[in-house]
Amino acid sequence: MMEFEDLLSLNLRLGVILSSTLMLIGLILISSESGIGITTSQLINPVAGSGSHGVGIAQTLGGVLQLHGISFIFLGIIVLIATPILRVLLSIMSFLHRGNWTYVIITSIVFVNLVVAIAVIPGLIAK
Repeated sequence: MMEFEDLLSLNLRLGVILSSTLMLIGLILISSESGIGITTSQLINPVAGSGSHGVGIAQTLGGVLQLHGISFIFLGIIVLIATPILRVLLSIMSFLHRGNWTYVIITSIVFVNLVVAIAVIPGLIAK
């Protein structure tokens, strides 16, 4: 069985490699589509063009399937953000396995704070 520290290390390595690869693919696609520039409408909403306050995961995945370069960059950013969140979840599981309830509670609070900061607060700000 893999040691916990090895699992955390693997999570970090794979997350950074996957994120970097997705962003590099996005840059290559963008440079082959429109030279080196990125238009403002691509940054606002890579799928619809403009008029959106945010880009969802479904839109990003749809853009990846259509080989939109900026969607690959957004997906790379999502993977980069998800990497430490997965680390927190892995830590909770490790502390549960060890029966260290103090750290289960503390790490769970950190996880809830991350979820609120990423999933809830942006929706409140956009209204």
